[in-house]
Amino acid sequence: MLREDVGCVAARDPAANGPLEVLLTYPGVHAIIWHRLANRLWRARLRFAARFLAWFARVLTNVDIHPAATIGRRFFIDHGAGVVIGETAEIGDDVTLYHGVTLGGTSWAPGRRHPTLEDGVLVGCGAKILGPITVGKGARVGANSVVVDPVPPMMTVVGIPGRLVRAPAERRRVSGRIDLDHHLMPDPVGEAVAELLDRIDFLEARLAHRDGREGRTTPQEDHHEPA
Repeated sequence: MLREDVGCVAARDPAANGPLEVLLTYPGVHAIIWHRLANRLWRARLRFAARFLAWFARVLTNVDIHPAATIGRRFFIDHGAGVVIGETAEIGDDVTLYHGVTLGGTSWAPGRRHPTLEDGVLVGCGAKILGPITVGKGARVGANSVVVDPVPPMMTVVGIPGRLVRAPAERRRVSGRIDLDHHLMPDPVGEAVAELLDRIDFLEARLAHRDGREGRTTPQEDHHEPA
């Protein structure tokens, strides 16, 4: 799994210049390596050792991953800064997070409190995914979005709160590599406003046409001679 965590970087970061550089200089890779070790300690019920190792990893990498979080294969945190992954978070295979992402909880209730990210999910920088919701396979979360509702597979969600906007086909990989055009996000609010403006223009044109037609067809008032 560690070899896969290092090897997958080349397909997701054009700045990567070989596995040795990735292994030695990528804090996102360091964070997942430390987490793999801390998670084994946690599952062995060595809870204090696991938490201490996770704290040490946070000091070194600026990535905070609870040792109980479940993370799949080929996980990559690009730039590895300011990422927070909560205790009951579950992350599938081939998931990519950018810097500043939070997978946070929203409740004191026992049990699942954090998000589940299924295989192939991409989360843009600064996005917040909150609560025990599921982001479906292959979905994409736009930068700085706040997601509080489930996201269906292969959909794109943007905004605050997050809104579903489209399900682009065949956008996950380009020549075997991940699609890095995560900045090409639609603006659902802007699109809605534009539709409203078009509708207003249409209604104003119809009203002007009707007023003009009524002005031409209205009969002139009769003029009576005074008695």
